[in-house]
Amino acid sequence: MNEDKYLDVNRKAWDQKTEFHLISDFYNMAEFMTGKNSLTNAELSLLGDVKGKSILHLQCHFGQDSMSLSRMGAQVTGIDISGKAIEAAQKFALELGLSTQFICTDVYETEKHIHEQFDIVFSSFGTIGWLPDLNRWAEVIHSCLKPGGKFVFVEFHPFVWTFDDNMEKISYDYFKSEPIIEEINGTYADRNAPIRTKTISWNHSLSEVLGALLKTGLQINHFDEYPYSPHNCFANMKEVDSGKFMFSNLSKEIPLMYSLVVFKAPV
Repeated sequence: MNEDKYLDVNRKAWDQKTEFHLISDFYNMAEFMTGKNSLTNAELSLLGDVKGKSILHLQCHFGQDSMSLSRMGAQVTGIDISGKAIEAAQKFALELGLSTQFICTDVYETEKHIHEQFDIVFSSFGTIGWLPDLNRWAEVIHSCLKPGGKFVFVEFHPFVWTFDDNMEKISYDYFKSEPIIEEINGTYADRNAPIRTKTISWNHSLSEVLGALLKTGLQINHFDEYPYSPHNCFANMKEVDSGKFMFSNLSKEIPLMYSLVVFKAPV
């Protein structure tokens, strides 16, 4: 598939989604603007004390997590493919008096816009499925990390993406195959939003993720899997504990997210 085609299709979709995400209960901008931290417990525990740290946030959407990190004392740069999302992020950062920097770019083009290295590279939830080549993704992470720096990654488990939209049956390959081209009404943040978006995505197995990172020489320090999602963003979910959602139509636990911490060797 021509790279420009998937970029253009997905950029248009995320520009459309952003308008409705900004006013959704899911993102709850009113609470965020008055001080709520948007990061989940899993992310916070792996990031640790970020005060004074420089952080590059890949695929930051409209920047809630990036700005939360800034509120915690970090020096943060967020990137995203959607111009609408970055425009909103810049507006909110200005209103909140935060120093968070935002750049509109595709992940693979990061180094054309950013010429520094960071203490932490961060990415989470619903990100790598939009990227066709994880080897290039891992190379960007390696290049953007300072020696001794760490990559913190929390993502939905690839097993989740094998299900159909109602989370009732297996409909997609676990291992990366052909691009998944879909047209969907609404959005995960508002299933009744009056939009229909076309997207192009890819499934990436755990072995593909780990293999891409290891190939660059990065060292895996932490890996874990979780039987819940901190976000109510799939069909047929129920809250089983505060901030923990599982599928109401499944009688057994399945992995819903995983986390990684990967280090770049010091010089």
